[in-house]
Amino acid sequence: MPIVGALILLAAAQATAPASPPPTPGITRNDLQRADLSISGRKVVQTRVDFAPGATAPKHRHPGEEIVYVLSGTIEYRVEGEPIQILRPGEALFIPAGAVHSATNVSVENASELATYVVEKGKPLNELVK
Repeated sequence: MPIVGALILLAAAQATAPASPPPTPGITRNDLQRADLSISGRKVVQTRVDFAPGATAPKHRHPGEEIVYVLSGTIEYRVEGEPIQILRPGEALFIPAGAVHSATNVSVENASELATYVVEKGKPLNELVK
């Protein structure tokens, strides 16, 4: 019976833990760290995102802010209501909570970004938007 109880607890924890975004062709994500913040109900997630040439992260939004720092390549960011921004290594972008956005590697080489999210606990990190 203790094994059954442990399995039930594990299933409950997995059901309430927000999942990483679904895989996107040409894009790989490597979560570097996740931690609760001193701000009630908030956590930080830091992720390295690698884009193959031409790969696009489709329109999506987050339950909090995203700070992007480009590590390599050239990435085009489209944030709803804002002009298109092209970022190169060493450049950063702030994306407000809930803003619909997408990102495309517009270079002929691989591109990478460091994405830092300050988001609500218990919500999925990513929500795709049509």
